[in-house]
Amino acid sequence: MASYLRSRILQAPSRFFQSSTSVPRSILPARTMSSLPPFTPGPQFKATEGPNPAWKWGEGLAPEASELAKQWKEDEKQGWKSWTLRETHGKDVYLLLASALIPRPIAFVSTIGADGVRNLAPMSYFSLIAHEPPMVGLSFALWAGIPKNTRDNIIATKEFTVSIISEPFLEAANACSIDAPASIDEWLVSGLTPAPSETVKPAWVKESGVSFECELFQYQHLSAPNSIEVSTTFVMGSIKRVHARNAVLMPDGVNIDPAKLRPMSRLGGFTYARLGEGIDMGIPMWAENKDVVTTVVEAKSKGK
Repeated sequence: MASYLRSRILQAPSRFFQSSTSVPRSILPARTMSSLPPFTPGPQFKATEGPNPAWKWGEGLAPEASELAKQWKEDEKQGWKSWTLRETHGKDVYLLLASALIPRPIAFVSTIGADGVRNLAPMSYFSLIAHEPPMVGLSFALWAGIPKNTRDNIIATKEFTVSIISEPFLEAANACSIDAPASIDEWLVSGLTPAPSETVKPAWVKESGVSFECELFQYQHLSAPNSIEVSTTFVMGSIKRVHARNAVLMPDGVNIDPAKLRPMSRLGGFTYARLGEGIDMGIPMWAENKDVVTTVVEAKSKGK
């Protein structure tokens, strides 16, 4: 698996890296894809208990609790490797961060250019950043100073939609990541269906289980240290309207069922990920646990 991932990373498009020494863009050989096992369509998501149900306050990792925890503790003997990012090659910074900050949700962003051309693109530098006010965040890297069509469209028109990518149409969504000229309509490239929005002009993806109509709240250009060249633009969008398929809703009519949504996420390199198992674990309340927590903290403070 490691050699497979390495081979794919080395074939990454040069637009992935902010460096003149990046590897050239190349097409992934068909034989590499054919070596993978087939997709398994069966339901994947289920909720389980935590890995250490008997965990006690102040216990930490508790390597004796399971073989997994024991091995995790044993791995400490291998030590750590550290990077000072200002002294690290841009390609390695990208590979390190994109493979470490995982899984990342994917925003399938629909925009319309000032010239009226539609654009549809998946973006994995994406997150919910607030629910009051409802807001999402996106960031766009300007590889070699070249901006993304999606970013330009949002800044120009101040409108966009975000749809969630689910397993059944992953290939169609992935096709929209092609580095096509701004004149190319990715809706036609993918064959996906535009659904008319009610508060903004860009359409949302009808095949998506959940979609958001958004307006630009503000954006911020970012530069590397000791540089005035813009390398990234961070966009904050206000969510104005949400569309959810009835088929992915829980019985309460508000919560989204992850097992039915089957959302995709991004890992490092070229790898997408599905939902595996969820761990249901309640949030501890001080009122219910203050006595035992106080006892543990006092004991540890005294070195007991």
